[in-house]
Amino acid sequence: MRSKRRGSYSDRMTQPDRNAVEQEFHDRQAAERADTFRTRPADLLVDDAEYLDHETWIRPAFDRLGDLRGKAALDYGCGHGMAAVVLARRGAIVSAFDLSPGYVKEAEERAAANGVIVRFAVADGEHLPYPDASFDAVWGNAVLHHLDPDRAGAELRRVLKPGGIAVFCEPWGGNPLLTLARQRLPYPGKHRTPDETPLTRGAVVRLRTHFPELRVESFQFLGMVRRVWKKPPVLARFDAVDRWLLQQVPGLGNWCRYVVLTLPRR
Repeated sequence: MRSKRRGSYSDRMTQPDRNAVEQEFHDRQAAERADTFRTRPADLLVDDAEYLDHETWIRPAFDRLGDLRGKAALDYGCGHGMAAVVLARRGAIVSAFDLSPGYVKEAEERAAANGVIVRFAVADGEHLPYPDASFDAVWGNAVLHHLDPDRAGAELRRVLKPGGIAVFCEPWGGNPLLTLARQRLPYPGKHRTPDETPLTRGAVVRLRTHFPELRVESFQFLGMVRRVWKKPPVLARFDAVDRWLLQQVPGLGNWCRYVVLTLPRR
């Protein structure tokens, strides 16, 4: 294990410890959700537009994957399995994995309920159970910040085909006020493992050693108010102002809530 560095989730715990904490945490969440699906099976159904638009960065990030028809795609850390369903509906041949057996079970049920075929596995994102050059595209949402960027980056490069692409949406750690709020304030509708931190600039530098052409796009500067304010017309205005501000002053990206990483495999 590498020497300790402050500010990185993966550097403060050994991998077996980290995996055990993550698996237990997410298995518990999956068990709680399973009761809902037994009484409301319709909750397993996925509306593509609802998924793609539930956060401002999801649809543009998905579009970075390009035309997926007939392509081999991996949902990296599939969680509830909603992205896997959308990938399959876009014509991809989909594999998906998660560290949590509970989440994989939920994702399998969701794929079946939506009539799509996905090959699921329980796996660790730093040790992928796939041959070299298996995938044309890899999708991940809020996954990389849980992992060691060197090991995850090496595995991503290994399983991507030359010319393939990976796209990840990650919480960003550049805004110290937002980082403090993450630590001190309750997070609506979710919980976090105790040692979790958002992605850092240092992690991006380390990922870039595996993907030299890595690109970072920032989202939600003013628009982060959507965490507490749910009025769509107002939020749309905030999002439009964000796009303009980030074009005019790119440095504001460091203060945003989320980033989209595009990792082309050359």
